[in-house]
Amino acid sequence: MIHKLLIAYDGSTPSKAAFEFALDLASKYGAELHILAVASAPEFGAEVETEAIIESSIRHYTQLLHSLKPRVASLTVNYEVMLGHPAESIVIYAEEHGIDHIVVGHRGHSLFERWLLGSVARQVIAYAPCAVTVVR
Repeated sequence: MIHKLLIAYDGSTPSKAAFEFALDLASKYGAELHILAVASAPEFGAEVETEAIIESSIRHYTQLLHSLKPRVASLTVNYEVMLGHPAESIVIYAEEHGIDHIVVGHRGHSLFERWLLGSVARQVIAYAPCAVTVVR
């Protein structure tokens, strides 16, 4: 049974597909829906105005999540914007909030890119404390 469902959302096409899937699951199970966006901090030394970039990124994701509110009006929803590494933040959020199921979008990468960089979805699958669905 799914009681608490987490969707990792960044506004990309894969995350929009994952959102639709999560919305359907949450509706079917009457689950509490948690929508998480993760703002990544710029690399050290990459930008002079790091704080301004972080604030802008958090503001962007907050507005992005706000735009989803009309779609989830009939559900119990928690919105969160975190700063950090996406996969790590998703797993930490799931652990701290007792999430039963995580839904993430799949990003298409070449075989070499997956081998070299891994992916958020693969890292979440490897470390999540619960079931994970990857939506293509």
